[in-house]
Amino acid sequence: MPDLTTTAAKARHHGPIHRDQTDGSGSNEPSRSPWLARSKAGTLAALAGQLQSAKIPPLEIVPLTEWLREPGRILAVLKAKGWSLMAVRSSAAQEDAADGSMAGAFTTRLQVRPEDLAEACADVACSMAEAPGLHEFFVQPMVEDVVMAGVAFTCDPNGGGPYHVVNYSEGQRTDAVTSGDGEGLRTCYIHHAAPCPPAALSGVAALLQELGNLFSGLPLDVEFAVQGDGSVVLLQVRPLVLRVPRPNPAEHAAWVERIAAKVTAGQTRHPFLFGQRTVYGVMPDWNPAEIIGVRPRPLALSLYKEMVTDAIWAYQRDNYGYRNLRSFPLLQSFQGVPFIDVRVSFNSFLPKDLPDELAERLTDHYLTTLIEHPACHDKVEFDIVFSCYTFDLPERLERLASAGFTETEIGTLSDSLRRLTHRIIHHGQGLWRQDRAKLDILATRRRTILDSNLDSLHKIYWLLEDCKRYGTLPFAGLARAGFIAVQLLRSLVDVGVFSEAERSQFMRSLETVSSEMGRDFQRLSKPAFLDRYGHLRPGTYDITSPRYDAAPDLYFDWSNQDKPQPQPAETFCLSLEQFRRIEGLMKQHGLDDSLLGLFDFLKAAIEGREYAKFIFTANLSDAMELFAEWGAGLGFDREALSFADIGTVARLAGGADEAHGLLARSIAEGRERHARTNTIVLPPLVTEPGDAWSFHLPTTAPNFVTQKRVSAPVALADAGRAALRDRIVLIPAADPGYDWLFTCGIAGFITKYGGINSHMAIRAQELGLPAVIGCGEAYYQSWSRARRLQIDGAGRQVTILM
Repeated sequence: MPDLTTTAAKARHHGPIHRDQTDGSGSNEPSRSPWLARSKAGTLAALAGQLQSAKIPPLEIVPLTEWLREPGRILAVLKAKGWSLMAVRSSAAQEDAADGSMAGAFTTRLQVRPEDLAEACADVACSMAEAPGLHEFFVQPMVEDVVMAGVAFTCDPNGGGPYHVVNYSEGQRTDAVTSGDGEGLRTCYIHHAAPCPPAALSGVAALLQELGNLFSGLPLDVEFAVQGDGSVVLLQVRPLVLRVPRPNPAEHAAWVERIAAKVTAGQTRHPFLFGQRTVYGVMPDWNPAEIIGVRPRPLALSLYKEMVTDAIWAYQRDNYGYRNLRSFPLLQSFQGVPFIDVRVSFNSFLPKDLPDELAERLTDHYLTTLIEHPACHDKVEFDIVFSCYTFDLPERLERLASAGFTETEIGTLSDSLRRLTHRIIHHGQGLWRQDRAKLDILATRRRTILDSNLDSLHKIYWLLEDCKRYGTLPFAGLARAGFIAVQLLRSLVDVGVFSEAERSQFMRSLETVSSEMGRDFQRLSKPAFLDRYGHLRPGTYDITSPRYDAAPDLYFDWSNQDKPQPQPAETFCLSLEQFRRIEGLMKQHGLDDSLLGLFDFLKAAIEGREYAKFIFTANLSDAMELFAEWGAGLGFDREALSFADIGTVARLAGGADEAHGLLARSIAEGRERHARTNTIVLPPLVTEPGDAWSFHLPTTAPNFVTQKRVSAPVALADAGRAALRDRIVLIPAADPGYDWLFTCGIAGFITKYGGINSHMAIRAQELGLPAVIGCGEAYYQSWSRARRLQIDGAGRQVTILM
């Protein structure tokens, strides 16, 4: 009786695989490997006995032609092996080719008993029968005593960086990851030059390193299992088809080393900051991941730093009674990936009249709490930091007592927060009123600048300067007031004055720009609507994202001539009992203001924050459009200009440099930096230098909006307006430029980044629309691959239905 493996090897032989990508050395020469000059099954057979870091279960390869000719003889050979449970896997001619793996295209049968082997082999063979070429399948004993299994890539498939990307699940199933329905799936990134990979994955990392060496750096897709004794089992290896260039590994390691060095520097004290150390996050405070994304292009990054995080943010915190952090940039760029310096942020939430010793202890406590509870990184002001006074503050402060703070210290913090909050919300003297007035100045001056005889370059300069002084500066203040308003509202629920439904009703009673936009879309003509809202765009700082008025049909359906009549905002009224209870609470907590004054603040602060964003983005958007026109005159399109640094405008406006050359150099440098940025992968919270080298992608605790339940098909926001109706829409960030989605009849939405106090969260509350805000990378990847989801707001759960 012939050996089936030998027969199969003679029956079929692939030519060498060529790659239109580098081999990991930085060279542009195509890669090839003799190990992949075989079928999927033949590759495993050739590797058997060659690996030091893993073992390969015995396999019998069956040419499809032989199976079709004499299945009985082959079944006898296979059953004679005595395997109690088997895996039957395809090895089609089209699998693992240079231009695609066709993973999952053909049938695999697992946990096959001897009595079911004929049916399993027939199923696998049938799945390949219609495809051209010489096919085969192979049979192996099932791996026993599995404690972990998964799929790994030898480089990042999205950015091409030299990372081992390991997706795995702990448990007995070997197909938990490939099937997509395993529970507890985890993702780990390990840089090829990592000093020490996570202990639990050290064996897998060793296998990936060995395979990388054997295949001369060719990107690979590896399926593996780990047994109870720590042994690693290789189940499959195939080429990983990349569509992006790969950086030189040594250069990439140097870039990561510089990030690690920056994090190391943050582990030491700073003479003008409280706290022994810092950590870095993409979502705390001014959450860059939500506003500009985790890999923004240089223009967007430089604009955000200039408009907000270099100085403006600290000036307004100081104005509102918090510690003076002027001269401290809030945002740090890790090879182009924006992170918030959390120690700086937490210092800025300390009332300026707080004693230094208490401020030091609080900062260290806040940082330690965040490190211990990283899922709170997008809700630090709700779950970690005490930054304002609320009606439930005494109860929330009890967690400080359990952390060792004395009653006197807690009382000092409470009194300090009460004074600070009172100054902000006071009906007659509240700081937010001055900031609201500045927005009218901005709107007037914007029109003056645009109508002036200034050249385009100087119009850009002054639009941005005004945007800082009269736009983002007051917006920062109104955003602070809006946050305090939301906190006070939530505390009224927590102390039992409001139900959650009543709080939602109050939110729906607000007259924000977003709610007005929905009504205006129904009642205004297209020109009138675009005249008011045309400056908005998804990606507020992204010059390549079209404004509403530049591509109106991309965002809105103007064909419906029978638009329903616009619905007014809901009304909200306090009961007499609620009126009395809130008045009693205000006296009890020493908030010296009237109840009407309090509710005037709650309404005006939340509405004012949204209005401020609407007004300042007009300046920003016009400046970006003028920048595009000015750049076009020098021969640069929007794509090229997105790599420029906005500092170029200030330099040209304040000097006599040659414009084309300066802009060309800025663009070239930006392209190079951004190409580097795209290859960097970091966790959303960096707590120690080792996180730059290896980390697990955290499962973020998402923020649920409304208590409704909805199930619907899934769509991505870029699928096109017509494809979004009655869908749960996934969008990358809670950016206000996505307001157009609310005219599309969506069933609900999910954002990758964003906090419970973000624009889209507020908007969902207003509309009573089920939403999940800031689900994080891991959930977003999983849910975006689903065909149908259920959002259960009350149960705080998202379920994959299909």
